[in-house]
Amino acid sequence: MNVTLKRVRNPFKWISLFLPAVLQFTAAAEKLPLSFTVRVGDEVTLPCENVIDGQQECEYTRWIFIDSGNTTTVRLAKLGQIIENAKSKSDRLSVTENCSLVIKKVTVEDVGRYDCQQFISGKQISDSQVHLSVIIMTERKVADKVTLWCSVLKYEQSCSHTVKWLYEGKDVDKDNKDMKTSQSVCYAAVSFLDSHFSYKSKSNLKCEVTDGYSGKVQLFTFSPQSSGEKTGENMLSCSR
Repeated sequence: MNVTLKRVRNPFKWISLFLPAVLQFTAAAEKLPLSFTVRVGDEVTLPCENVIDGQQECEYTRWIFIDSGNTTTVRLAKLGQIIENAKSKSDRLSVTENCSLVIKKVTVEDVGRYDCQQFISGKQISDSQVHLSVIIMTERKVADKVTLWCSVLKYEQSCSHTVKWLYEGKDVDKDNKDMKTSQSVCYAAVSFLDSHFSYKSKSNLKCEVTDGYSGKVQLFTFSPQSSGEKTGENMLSCSR
């Protein structure tokens, strides 16, 4: 009796070759919007990822703003020019040569989604999104106890940012018995007795913010908001 042994191909070889392509396709299909995180008062430039080549002075470009509550949609720029009736934003906005949108003196009202749309002959042919988040810092003093807050205000309802306080580059909880910290989704607080720290010591406190999607880590040196900037528990509660 003759027995013929057939060579059995390893199916895992083809899976190992096919899987990376699937993962790359999935990542491309689920490409996340660009995201920027800046603190109140900063300037930010939001890039347009889908600019049509050859246009003169961004003639095919339109910028749209959608606020964090998805309740308001505002046209900010058309034909590369800032629209004058873009509420209080118009005097702080400009469009660059490559059709990016510049926002000066960022406020909490700027938190939201920014769409860069491309039009030809009145027909929209592409769209790209940028999400803008804002860092706010507040200080509260009761008797001799001082509490510093660092919060992230975002466009999305869910929060992917982690926030914590650092003192001289290290976690506050390490080797700092005089400080107590607490943190939750998108915010962190640190408390201490004012008599233990001078203003110079406070300047060594930094808020570390990590974007859970991109992995980008940013450090913000503590400085309270000026009297002209919005502050209060109502904003802090929005980020929790």
